[in-house]
Amino acid sequence: MMQANPLLPDNSMPEGDRGCGVRLRRAREAAGLTQSDVASRLKMPVSVVQSLEIEDWSRLGAPVFVRGQLRSYSRLLGLMTAPMVAASGVGTVEPPVLVPRTYTPPMQRLAEQLARRLVYVVLTAAIIVPVWLATRPHLGIVAHDSAPLDVPVDPRAINIGAADEAAATQDPRPLVASLAPMGSTASDGELSLRLSADSWVQVTAPDGHLVRKSLVRAGEELRYPLEDVGGVVLGNASAVTVRRNGTPVDLTPYLRSNVARFTVSSAGSLSPVAD
Repeated sequence: MMQANPLLPDNSMPEGDRGCGVRLRRAREAAGLTQSDVASRLKMPVSVVQSLEIEDWSRLGAPVFVRGQLRSYSRLLGLMTAPMVAASGVGTVEPPVLVPRTYTPPMQRLAEQLARRLVYVVLTAAIIVPVWLATRPHLGIVAHDSAPLDVPVDPRAINIGAADEAAATQDPRPLVASLAPMGSTASDGELSLRLSADSWVQVTAPDGHLVRKSLVRAGEELRYPLEDVGGVVLGNASAVTVRRNGTPVDLTPYLRSNVARFTVSSAGSLSPVAD
């Protein structure tokens, strides 16, 4: 009568003894190896050898590791690996499911990028434009009123619409400068300004309000009653002839960097502006 080989599966053993763990233990014992010997040869902890023999897969990690350790242990004992792995009941490693990526044509991607940028531009404009429109008049007034008077004014740098803007801000009271043709004479009690070239003219009343502030063209002559004038500033003063009661006025005492500044007293006398 032939004796069963302990290294091969024993089909005559009871159903409860046919698990892979029991086969591994019996094959190890038949080979005269201890669990420590197996752990040393396979370079794995003794606890792993124990778990494989009692089929405690929960201590061994993912199924892929369990299957690999079963194969290593089976090969060491000369057992066929496939039946041992099948007997373990450990599921096979399923390959990851590859989800195909939808192909987007280049023109469609470009259109989507342009659409996103357009939305950004529209939202930005919707925020900035109302703010700019609301602050524009205020900024214009501040820039106009804060212009320094000590800087010589180049007539070519003056905006053509400055005269209209100054006319709109003039006091509505009847302080009107008349434009007289060349060759006319000034009457008593008048201050006249005759221009041979474009010049910036600023005239204020005795109470400080603005009478005129604009670019005056060459060939024009401005006349003001002396009692209505409190101060005068002339840019490009060398091109302006000033007469008081018909008498020419020497602008040298009032001149600085070709800008003349003087005040007019209630008696009609001219004085330089104090620094």
